[in-house]
Amino acid sequence: MSRSKLPKIVILGGGTGLPVLLRGLKHYDVDITAIVTVADDGGSSGRLRDELHIPPPGDVRNVLAALSDVEPLVEDLFQHRFQAGNGLSGHSLGNLLLAAMTTITGDFVHAIREMSKVLNVRGKVLPAANQSVVLHAEMEDGTVISGESKIPYSGKKIKRVFLTPENVEPLRESVEEIRKADLIIVGPGSLYTSILPNLLVPKIGEAVCESNAKKIYICNVMTQAGETLDYTASDHVKTLYDHLGCPFMDTILVNEEDIPEEIKFRYKKEYATPVVYDIAKLSEMGLKIVHDKIIRYEDGYIRHDTQKVAALLYSMIRQEK
Repeated sequence: MSRSKLPKIVILGGGTGLPVLLRGLKHYDVDITAIVTVADDGGSSGRLRDELHIPPPGDVRNVLAALSDVEPLVEDLFQHRFQAGNGLSGHSLGNLLLAAMTTITGDFVHAIREMSKVLNVRGKVLPAANQSVVLHAEMEDGTVISGESKIPYSGKKIKRVFLTPENVEPLRESVEEIRKADLIIVGPGSLYTSILPNLLVPKIGEAVCESNAKKIYICNVMTQAGETLDYTASDHVKTLYDHLGCPFMDTILVNEEDIPEEIKFRYKKEYATPVVYDIAKLSEMGLKIVHDKIIRYEDGYIRHDTQKVAALLYSMIRQEK
């Protein structure tokens, strides 16, 4: 089937959740576009962003690796993080390559396109904007915390998040891909620091709200201290609606599998608990609720099961088509 006739899926996110989902979806006959946040300001990405004045490459790097179709050793090389070396320690090779390509081409988006060819990427990877943005959080006590990496550690409850510059231009191609989508997926990922930085880019959120595509929110399995402490599933959705000013979701995908007590205990140390799926409120919001056993465990931590989630999403889009 030609790429133009494949079901078109647009996924918005960042952090660790987006690559997990993409590793499963890339094996299906779908046209994937991943729209990635450019608000990251921590670690290697933050250093390169500040020193070279380029958008942060880390989230893009992880998505490129997830969608790549190369020998495992090549992907391992791209993801390799230096543990020593003056100036190198903490940097991943992929971040450095994206930074170098941006310097050579003079354009971050062009750099992503060229790196996509090198890695034989299945799909399209686009930043929400072709420049860095700064994420700010206004807390319930009125204080403002600036910087994506600092927000979860403020010890205060978030009232809202917003971006600067306020007039940041979205990548036109990202908006066009949203408009052409058959299915728009939001999440999984940190609500305030991975998902909303995409949707708050002017015209990106508007395009999502205006799209006739089916829209699915993949809800997090656990709450996150500093962001969603004690949030229910409907609290997650309400936060998205409040920030965009429109009730844009059709479906929510939630996990129905019980989490072992020893795993809960590990997360309790991080002040994280299983997200309560308040079915009645979700139904009142007009959402279709899809529930299944969609998690796996990796080194004692919960991850979405990429194969199960991808299969569920593919079945949904086939029904739509």
